[in-house]
Amino acid sequence: MKPADFFANLIKVRQRIHAACQRAGRMPEEITLVAVSKKMEAARVAAAIAAGQRVFGESYLQEAEAKIPGLPPACWHCIGHLQSNKAKKAARLFDLIQTVDSEKLAARLAAARNEMGADDLDILLQVNIGEEPQKFGVPPLETPALARAVAAIKGVRLCGLMAIPPWNPDPEASRPFFRRLADLAADLAAKGVLPADEYELSMGMSHDFEVAIEEGATMIRVGTALFGPRPAG
Repeated sequence: MKPADFFANLIKVRQRIHAACQRAGRMPEEITLVAVSKKMEAARVAAAIAAGQRVFGESYLQEAEAKIPGLPPACWHCIGHLQSNKAKKAARLFDLIQTVDSEKLAARLAAARNEMGADDLDILLQVNIGEEPQKFGVPPLETPALARAVAAIKGVRLCGLMAIPPWNPDPEASRPFFRRLADLAADLAAKGVLPADEYELSMGMSHDFEVAIEEGATMIRVGTALFGPRPAG
């Protein structure tokens, strides 16, 4: 992939973001576009950086460790499941962890940052919004208690919530799940657990991010629409 090819895709995605924001009465600047670069070779990611993309999401720690150090500066989010025994490496590698789903993981990330003498690490809680047994994330009803516990840990900064709704080819099927996550975040903000009016909602992917924006997403995770089909394997 050449920078010009990625840029053409980026323009199309930005147009979709703009249209969704217009429908929702929002500004495109409110939306952080996270380019999902998992399984994408470093050269393709470098082309994306050259085209102007600055925020990327990686799902696998080993892949990210091999890829990130050789690339130009960018902002890196962990968007895949993270085991607590990998917290130390992740705390050094990523700028934001979107998939915290336990107090243990948050505490280990915090300990790693404190050991580094670094600023608090930004994190999101991953909510299993569809309560699917095969997915990671904290159940919605348990989210407030975990959020309160994590918000009290020094070394991490709880910035908001993230979720992946049950898969459905119809984007409208995701709407009630996005709305439930937005309501949950708003309630936590009203209670002072999340930063009022400044919390993050990471929801929506290539096929349904317009609906997510209409329901309040501040971060969308887009891979295929930017990079094209992901390599097999």
